[in-house]
Amino acid sequence: MITPTNQTILITGGAGFVGSHLADALVEDNDVHVLDDLSAGNPHHVPEQASFYHEDIRDSTILDELTGDVDIVFHQAAIVSVQQSIEQPDACHEVNTDATIQLLELARERDFRVVLASSAAVYGHPERLPIEEPDSKTPTSPYGIDKQTIDRYAQVYNTLYDVETVALRYFNIYGPRQRAGDYGGVISIFRDQALADDPITIEGDGSQTRDFVHVDDVVAANLQAATTDQTGEAYNIGSGTQTSIQELAETIRAVAGSDSEIVHTQPRPGDIEHSVADISKARQELGFEPTYSLPEGLETLFS
Repeated sequence: MITPTNQTILITGGAGFVGSHLADALVEDNDVHVLDDLSAGNPHHVPEQASFYHEDIRDSTILDELTGDVDIVFHQAAIVSVQQSIEQPDACHEVNTDATIQLLELARERDFRVVLASSAAVYGHPERLPIEEPDSKTPTSPYGIDKQTIDRYAQVYNTLYDVETVALRYFNIYGPRQRAGDYGGVISIFRDQALADDPITIEGDGSQTRDFVHVDDVVAANLQAATTDQTGEAYNIGSGTQTSIQELAETIRAVAGSDSEIVHTQPRPGDIEHSVADISKARQELGFEPTYSLPEGLETLFS
């Protein structure tokens, strides 16, 4: 796999879950700068060799300064809570959409590549499985609308202004450093419950399915997107494997060696029943290939 070397790189949201893993992968061979407001990130996850800026992505002055001589921007900064986007759609739009357009304008002016984090949320309730990139896009939250908007803006900036962009539509990412809690990933929540031998709590009957992809595989996809000739494109980034939430809970319990009971509560209103990515386009055009099975990936959370 070809990875960036001897480049000046900015990672927005670089103290967060995916961003900090990206920084780790890039810092040895590049000049890495990390921008993060620490609303969700942890400064201790930023590698010492990187330059860290505790700033807001909406601050045009700092964004202008940090993109002065940059070669690649990995744009991970976002408000990712669907619930927060429902409660504060205006604030989320400022962070998720307005700041991205500002970044794309700077890329248009200064000719750097933008690899941006899109989301499976752009698809809403899928009409068929597995989900392919051209499939209908009916997002069900302001968060999903924001991601669909920046995803499309990235493609339009490539077409109209020849800005090198790649949008990666993340499915359900998991791995070390992911936060549990109200807005954390379900895997982190289940892990913490299993480690405490507390009941593992599933919303609904557990038959709903998701596509879980390890953060290391997501980092690899970003590195491939940074070096590909296939710009102006959007790619599904998942494992390509459909896993039920019941199976997930049972696997986490087994990996943890836990005696936790698996219990079921009321389903979450409006929850998407099934989701899995068709990753053939990313395979063919980026060389993307997931390396972790779910049990192997879960092991990294307990080591």
